[in-house]
Formats: sequence, structure tokens, C-alpha cells
Amino acid sequence: MEETASSASNDGYPTGTTPEHCQHMINHSLSRNATVKFVREALTKAGCPVADKFFKPEHCSMKVGGGFKQDDGIVICSNNVTHQDEVDVALTHELLHAYDHCRAANLNWTNCEHHACSEIRAANLSGDCAWKRELLRGNTNIQKQHQICVRRRALISVGLNPHCSMHRAISAIDRVWKTCYNDTQPFDRVP
Repeated sequence: MEETASSASNDGYPTGTTPEHCQHMINHSLSRNATVKFVREALTKAGCPVADKFFKPEHCSMKVGGGFKQDDGIVICSNNVTHQDEVDVALTHELLHAYDHCRAANLNWTNCEHHACSEIRAANLSGDCAWKRELLRGNTNIQKQHQICVRRRALISVGLNPHCSMHRAISAIDRVWKTCYNDTQPFDRVP
């Protein structure tokens, strides 16, 4: 799952947006965002097509942008997103998890290394660690900011896995870092 920044009050919602508006933004991403469309097409080519009902808004108890549930699909946390860009990035991030789940027959989300690899890839390839987003978060390292962000975001997500203590999450990320950071499938390179 992906962390997000908190948002101001919106129509009675303490943060984020209404489920209806979130669904509208999801539909917009699915029909107009090139990266979301590309990863969704890659899922189809890999033998795992996903229908529109695979994507839905949900009120989330954790401060995350979304989540991939292998049996239920992708949720976008309406109470934690406000802008279209947040939905675009969260959908891309979660679609990359779905892509990893599709292409790896033995992917086990309770295995810290498996989870770490998918989180590294999703943070690296979703646009979540783009320089502009990092600047808005107040992270302004000039050198290797993208790698620092990917590692930080992966650690946050793997750390939320009840099967992975923070120590195990750090160790898992370190063990799979080079292979998973350099794996840009289904893209030719980091978008």
C-alpha cells in the first residue's frame, strides 16, 4: 500500500474526497492516463486482464493511498486522496503489484522479500518518487533522491505487512534491492 500526504477538509470528509468523486477520478485514470492504461494492457498481455469492477474507492483505516488485494482487486482510499495526480500514481502503483502477482506464479505476499521486491518496483516505476513529488514532501537531496525515496517508500509499505517486522523489512529490502530496483518490466526503463 502507498502512503499519502494528508489533505484539507472536503465536503465533510476530514481528509480526502467522497467515494463518488474518487470513483470519478479512478474512471478518469483508467480512460485517460497513459501509464495506467499501459500497465493495465501489460496485465492483459501477461494473461491477467482486469475489468473496470477490479478498481473501487474505499474508506481506509490506515493512512495509505490504495491497496492491492489479490482476490478483491485494487482499492483507492477515497479518504486519503484529493487530486487526480494522487489517484493516477496510486493506481499505477497498485497495478504494478497486480502485474507482479500475475507474472510470478509463486509470489507470496507474506514473504518479506517477495513483498519488498514488489514495493521497490512499484515505488520506482509508479511516479511516486518523481522529483516534484519529493520536493512537495520536503525531501530535497540532490544526489540519489529517487533511490532514497524508493527505499523509504518500500520500507513504509513492507513495514505495514504483519508478517514483516521493521528489522525484517529492512533486511528484505537490502537483499532484493539491486535485482528489483533494476527490474523495470513492463516498461523498458523507469518512466
